[in-house]
Amino acid sequence: MPRSVMLLLRRGLASASQGVLLMGVVGSVPAMAQSTPIQGIYTCTDAQGRKLTSDRPIAACNDREQVVLNPSGTVKSRVGPTLTAQERNELEVKRKLELEERSRLNEEKRRDKALLIRYPNQSVHDKERQEAQTQVGVVRHAVESRMEELLRQQAALGTEFEFYAKDPSKAPPSLRRQSEDLTQSLVVQRRFVSDLDAETRRINARFDEELVRLKQLWSLHSSAAK
Repeated sequence: MPRSVMLLLRRGLASASQGVLLMGVVGSVPAMAQSTPIQGIYTCTDAQGRKLTSDRPIAACNDREQVVLNPSGTVKSRVGPTLTAQERNELEVKRKLELEERSRLNEEKRRDKALLIRYPNQSVHDKERQEAQTQVGVVRHAVESRMEELLRQQAALGTEFEFYAKDPSKAPPSLRRQSEDLTQSLVVQRRFVSDLDAETRRINARFDEELVRLKQLWSLHSSAAK
């Protein structure tokens, strides 16, 4: 057989093979498409009472729940209604409040646990209150002693000022400065005493508040131990 004829024959066979292969691929597309599994069947009843079904989420039912069915007709899942921007904001606020409340409760439990560890009974709590009050009392005693000393110095200066009772302007500048310094020091010490009184009230208020909560915790702890 001539070589030219052999080449034409080979080309024809190659073309025929490609055509058969192409037909096989094209013919397989419908089969492949038919074998693709259905993800789910969406069904719902819209606002007009119509029963709707689709292979994707149904826009007419965005405001209500949609049921997703398996090909067998059994329920696969449920899709909640699509929220508006306002509803999403309200839901976010609700979730934030719930998170804050959980955080508050956890913090409260932590504080309660710390209180019970620190004060297992009232005698321990009373002792610490007394120690705190004693510390303030020590400082107050020192301040009062200082005030008594300043008052004695002020009284001594008053005796010296008696010499200038008729004309106080003739009193020596050093004597006037000393009197002003004593007066200012007494003002500072009296303010210090006032601050200490406020601290004593704060201490008592703190321990009173703790004691109310501790009595509840001690009671609960005692009941749980029985």
